[in-house]
Amino acid sequence: MNIATRFLALLTLCAGLIGAGAASAGHHSEGEMTRPNIVEVAAGNDDFSTLVAAIQAAGLAEVLAGEGPFTVFAPTNAAFAKLPAGTLDTLLDPANKQQLVDILTYHVVAGKVYASDVVKLTTATTVNGADVSVKTSETGVQINSANVITTDIKAGNGVIHVIDTVILPGA
Repeated sequence: MNIATRFLALLTLCAGLIGAGAASAGHHSEGEMTRPNIVEVAAGNDDFSTLVAAIQAAGLAEVLAGEGPFTVFAPTNAAFAKLPAGTLDTLLDPANKQQLVDILTYHVVAGKVYASDVVKLTTATTVNGADVSVKTSETGVQINSANVITTDIKAGNGVIHVIDTVILPGA
């Protein structure tokens, strides 16, 4: 089973477990059900055009548009521009799809983790399977070396926190 298939299976399992718990606890509000999903929210913001292109190239748009819930640490176009020259083009090459999937899934946590929850964490396990570090200080929150610049952008299937740097697994 390839990593993309395992990722889809993991997300389906997590979504089912979390969704069942949330539904039984009555956590879905009518407003959440009518909100655009994570992919639609990102696609509606010009600052995420590179992220949306990467999600589509990785074949993850349908997953991230699914039931969720998901928390996405979303790098802006400026964050992608910080990558070394040629890196983004290399990642978007279909021959490197698995590497792109690994990087993008490192930006996603199963469940809804709002800013009020993030500040209580020191680590979070991503759907990639690896942990990110969470550091909170009086100047803000960092996910690994990325600064969280906007929090709690609500979507029908989760929440987005905007970060200023692309985070890389194993870095």
